[in-house]
Amino acid sequence: MLHAGTASLRPRGTHRHAKTLGKKRSAVAGSGPTAARCRVVISALLSRVPGRFSSELGLNLFAPRRRDLFLWFLAAVLYGARISGAIVARTHAEFVRRGLTSPQTIVKTGWDGLVRALDAGGYTRYDFKTATKLLEVMNHLLDQYGGDLKRLHDAAADARDLETRLKSLGKGIGDVTVQIFLRELRDIWPKAQPTLSPLSILAARDLALFSTQRGERGRGTVDLLRILWRRSAVEGMRFSDSESALVRLGRDYCRRQRMRTCPLREFCA
Repeated sequence: MLHAGTASLRPRGTHRHAKTLGKKRSAVAGSGPTAARCRVVISALLSRVPGRFSSELGLNLFAPRRRDLFLWFLAAVLYGARISGAIVARTHAEFVRRGLTSPQTIVKTGWDGLVRALDAGGYTRYDFKTATKLLEVMNHLLDQYGGDLKRLHDAAADARDLETRLKSLGKGIGDVTVQIFLRELRDIWPKAQPTLSPLSILAARDLALFSTQRGERGRGTVDLLRILWRRSAVEGMRFSDSESALVRLGRDYCRRQRMRTCPLREFCA
């Protein structure tokens, strides 16, 4: 038995996924961009558009620092509202300045203290609502996982269960917040496998990196983008950098149809 073929030891569903992924590779090779064009586009994207949002906030998710992981979760909660990235960055910095860098300190500061921190950062449109949401989420995180997000990940059975557990922390944690949080943990947490943001799909389609039906958001689009990344990986960057850069491009240019000022306008299909 120790020398049984590896195929017989693969988990159920592996064969099907491998077959599906093979078809996607063939589809990309047959109708997608050439390898040379893909490398040029991805290289231009990452040289002209910032990558991971966590890096922009001074966080290093690849180092085993519980503080940085939590601060990225806090940022994802703030980004989850319809508010500008600049205001989120200022508010996040204000939380750090005030020492609100753990579930314990956020709960301890109370609702009034959170409102003051949010207002100081310019997060005034959703200050009351967000203060209430943060207290609920942090209390649940402390009660269920001792305030440790890594424990939450380890307790999850799979990718979908991980997303469900995150949403169960509070009513304010929805699909958008979960997607933002897990997107930059793809290369770190094995169970972090969110779908692509509609913004990244929009940008990838406009750059003719791959073709999808409008509104398509399935996990298969992640496989398509990974295939392209393997073709054209940029040294010193990660897949999550390319994905985040596409989100920024889709948010700031493609969605608003700002073709004339788009930094990738020469590649727009």
